Amino acid sequence: MGLRSCLGVLMCLTSLIPCTSPAGFFQLPSPWGWTCENGRSVKKDAGGMENLVTLNTCKLTCGPYGMLWPRPREVMLGKTVATFLPDKVSPIVTCGAMKETCAMVDEALVIFQDNLQRYHPDYGTRDKATLWQDSYNPHTVTHTLQVDVTVSGGERDLNLNTDESYELSVSTKEGVTLAIIIADNFFGARHALETLSQLVEYHESEGSLMIVTSAKIKDVPAFRYRGLLLDTARNFMSVETIERTLDAMAASKLNTLHLHLTDSHSFPLYLPSLPNLAYYGAYDSRKFYTPETLRHLQKYARVRGVRLMPEIDAPAHVGNGFQWGPKEGLGNLTVCANQEPWQEFCVEPPCGQFNLANPHVYNVLGQIYRELVDIFNPMDIYHYGGDEVNLNCWNTTDEIVQWMMNNNFGLTENSYYEQWGVFQEKARQLLANATLAKARPEPLGLIWTSHLTEQGRNERYLDPNKYVIQIWTTKQDPVIKQLLEQGYRVIFSNHDAWYLDCGFGAWVGEGNNWCSPYKGWQLIYDNSPHEIATQLTGNPQTQSILGGEVAMWSEQTDDASLDAKLWPRSAALGERLWSNPTTGWYDAEPRFVHHRQRLVSRGINADRIQPEWCHQNEGHCYL
Repeated sequence: MGLRSCLGVLMCLTSLIPCTSPAGFFQLPSPWGWTCENGRSVKKDAGGMENLVTLNTCKLTCGPYGMLWPRPREVMLGKTVATFLPDKVSPIVTCGAMKETCAMVDEALVIFQDNLQRYHPDYGTRDKATLWQDSYNPHTVTHTLQVDVTVSGGERDLNLNTDESYELSVSTKEGVTLAIIIADNFFGARHALETLSQLVEYHESEGSLMIVTSAKIKDVPAFRYRGLLLDTARNFMSVETIERTLDAMAASKLNTLHLHLTDSHSFPLYLPSLPNLAYYGAYDSRKFYTPETLRHLQKYARVRGVRLMPEIDAPAHVGNGFQWGPKEGLGNLTVCANQEPWQEFCVEPPCGQFNLANPHVYNVLGQIYRELVDIFNPMDIYHYGGDEVNLNCWNTTDEIVQWMMNNNFGLTENSYYEQWGVFQEKARQLLANATLAKARPEPLGLIWTSHLTEQGRNERYLDPNKYVIQIWTTKQDPVIKQLLEQGYRVIFSNHDAWYLDCGFGAWVGEGNNWCSPYKGWQLIYDNSPHEIATQLTGNPQTQSILGGEVAMWSEQTDDASLDAKLWPRSAALGERLWSNPTTGWYDAEPRFVHHRQRLVSRGINADRIQPEWCHQNEGHCYL
């Protein structure tokens, strides 16, 4: 089949006039073909040469991993392809009496088939009824791709203990390519379908799809938490934008979307029992999320192998949305809100922190948690936020200073840290009570590194059995060693590699923003949590490191620019945390550049990494 494909393109190449298809569409001829040399696709002049194939054919079959992203743990790929049309995909699903699991697999198969349709270069610009009429080869139009999916377990919700492994085999015989998927649960099966879709590409000369004729893959992720943080408070993100983000996460096998839902800037979350939060906190009457919206996104994410994790930041990073307290007889729920000069009371404008002296704060926070528990079902993990508390906000607020004195708490720095710790424990108990009321277990708590996670405070205020610490400082921070040696589980988001908002012009003042320079995909790819732990502790700490997360803080990002800032860079994290490669970014570059093309075909406005010439001439764009 590979040679026949080669002859097909060479027939088109022999003429210098456009090749016209039966559907009336035509393309310019090309003098080029490709061959695989030393694991790289090499461009050749097709004149008089044999055994050359199209670019996509070569990329599918060249090298040990073809164009798979992230690369699987164990893989064997065939070197020939079979052509077929998307209407010849025949799925068979076996999942016993687990009806909901079967329904989820059926949904995943619909997504799989749509992804195949999107490989056509004219997808979205041509009528779907004529999209594949360019293919006229009788072997192509009769060839069938049979997808046989067997799921043995009924797990329907992703958690930190979910087995995401799968096995995939592909074989071809007598006009049928058979893909067999075996997984313990839906999530492994979904990952297998994603891998299978990456064994397929558009055949340029035949106007059809093609798939490798044989493959054997056994795969399991190296890390169980593979996250992406999206800040929806500094700038609002539409549902459509979040859906595109989830589509791209699914393509890259990331499994957790961390929604930083609120901040001092806005509270874009409508809660029926606390409508004033959105009334005062949304940027305008359209920029908020309802419970129904979030439930839709949770369902949308789940069938793509992603869980949603909410964060309502506290006790700092709160302000706008809580102004209604005095009017409702609840007093000041926050202090320092929008206070100037902001540099004295917070890290960025606008300022705001919870008012620790006001007991009504806990009533409101408890009600927020009850609403969240009702919306996010299940909620196995929850992010408390918990960083960047500015003591100058609290110790210059008369109400709080008087409260501290009246209760004999003292006015030292440690006194305020003590009350911060008391707040955090009360918040945890409120969330535990909210989940208990729904007969659910308490979620595992995530919290950012801060003064509260430093030695001498963390063990006093943060139970290692109840909290995971998310590290956002640099990879050289000694607190990483301290936390690991104290037995804390951690998630890496060290800003010197995994903050995606870095490297742009400052949004306050001039010059570059605070965490510049820009973090290229190469830096993201080579940032290894196990290597960081080994350098600091002498041990990779494989049991304590749950995974990692790239962070997209949105001071300078909204719907118009999010895709290009997230993608394809976040996909580099996908391979780092799924495959944990021992080789660096250079070996991965051809697959990464092609994965960017794949994301674009799926409707993601991913940023360009290199000129297209580099995609066609692997290994030549280097220093």
